Amino acid sequence: MKLLLKIALLVASGFVLQSCTGVPEGVTPKTPFDLNRYLGEWHEIARLDHRFERGLTEVTANYTLHDDGGVKVVNRGFSTEENSWQQAEGKAYFVGDSNTGALKVSFFGPFYGGYNIAKLTDDYSVALVVGPSLDYAWLLARSKTPEKAVCDDYMAFALSLGIAKQQWIWLQQCS
Repeated sequence: MKLLLKIALLVASGFVLQSCTGVPEGVTPKTPFDLNRYLGEWHEIARLDHRFERGLTEVTANYTLHDDGGVKVVNRGFSTEENSWQQAEGKAYFVGDSNTGALKVSFFGPFYGGYNIAKLTDDYSVALVVGPSLDYAWLLARSKTPEKAVCDDYMAFALSLGIAKQQWIWLQQCS
């Protein structure tokens, strides 16, 4: 009986971990997607509130190719409370084929979360990223001040997914 319980817990844990890397209902990851064009530095323009970035400003994400074929992720932000820069290094891998902007990212050992590129400009300058649920979302841009019209378009798209405008925390202003 104990063995069956352990197997059941292991299977249940697998399903829970798998669901953390999924795509929320209504979100279609960007296809076609070109990882090489996505690599580099992105500025966090806006995000939904979550504990692991709470209080951080001037947040950037830097993506580079990892030796094992994945992506090295370095997130950096300034903590006004601690008056210091905070940095987290992680890794990301495609969930399916490399032509679709659906990845799983980990900053904490074997635990992965979904990283779904829901909307991306043709020139790869602005992206809306949604996590494993609509509780996690980021508006990223190559520039600290993307055009207001583009930001408005992305916020309208986020609203169509079910993310209300008042949920967003703005770190940068759109011009």
